[in-house]
Amino acid sequence: MKMSINVFQNLFSVNRLCVTSNNQTGFLCDDREACIPASQVCDQRRNCANGEDEQESLCNDLPSSLPGYLIFYCGNPRFWIYADKRCDRINNCGDCSDESETWASCPPCGPQWWRCTMVVFHAYCACIPRSLCRDGVQHCSDWSDEYICSR
Repeated sequence: MKMSINVFQNLFSVNRLCVTSNNQTGFLCDDREACIPASQVCDQRRNCANGEDEQESLCNDLPSSLPGYLIFYCGNPRFWIYADKRCDRINNCGDCSDESETWASCPPCGPQWWRCTMVVFHAYCACIPRSLCRDGVQHCSDWSDEYICSR
C-alpha cells in the first residue's frame, strides 16, 4: 500500500506540464526529457519508458483523476477532450467550443486556412484548410470557399 501512495504522490507532486515539439500541451515522463502529447496519457499504451502515463492512480476515474492542464471541458461540461486537441482546427467537442477564439482562446485562422462565417459540415468549425477551396464541394454556408477563397 505504501508503494502505491508513493506512486500517486510522485505523479502529482512532480510538475509534469510540458510543451511537445509540436507546441502542444504535454505530460512529462519520469526521465524528465520525454514529453508526450496529453492525448497519449491513459490511452492504454505505455508511451513513457516507465509507464507512468498509464498509472492506475492517474487513469482510474477519467477525467477527474487527470491533472487539470491535460483536459479541456467542452461547451457542454459533460464532455471533455485532451488539451492537445483544443485549437487543432477539428471539431472534437461536437459544438465547436474547442475551436472557439473566445471559449478556447484559439488563434484566428492562419494563412493555410480559410475563415467561413459558418461551415456546412461540422468536421471543421470556423476555418477550413485552403486545400478544400474551389474543390467543387460546399464547405462554407455562404459558398465563399468555392467563389472567393483561393488555394
